[in-house]
Amino acid sequence: MAEKTTREWRSTLTVWSPEDLDAEDRELLREAHEAASKAYAPYSRFQVGGAVRLEDGTVVRGSNQENMAYPSGMCGERVAVFAAGAQHPGQAMQAVAIVSPSANALSEAFMPCGGCRQVLVEAERRQGQPMRVLLQVRDEEVVVSDSALNLMPFAFEAHGLGGHES
Repeated sequence: MAEKTTREWRSTLTVWSPEDLDAEDRELLREAHEAASKAYAPYSRFQVGGAVRLEDGTVVRGSNQENMAYPSGMCGERVAVFAAGAQHPGQAMQAVAIVSPSANALSEAFMPCGGCRQVLVEAERRQGQPMRVLLQVRDEEVVVSDSALNLMPFAFEAHGLGGHES
């Protein structure tokens, strides 16, 4: 029998009071809330907004866009990350704020879905530097991760699929 090995992942998230964040992070959250106000969520009634801050200070917003033919819609954070990549190629994403103003959102359980986590991790890997992630429900406390990888332990990697990261 082969010797067993173990793999362990430790993830740390910090919880902040909104007023204790710096001005840049508060502004990014405000942008994400503005994006959430433009969400199209007639089926779930769960609006989500995303805002990405690029290294040059540009902020790109996105909101969830649902479709009756599930899963044809798109999550708010993915809309923002994909728009940032398409409109500003080569600009590193310093931070992304993901928020929901929805009455049925629970602050202790608000987190990107698995697909969005993978997208955030891949964007982070592609740019070769961590991306700060801020999560907030309504105006409640803010959960912060200094890297998208903290949200997706053991994420897919291109070399694991026989390919190469580009």
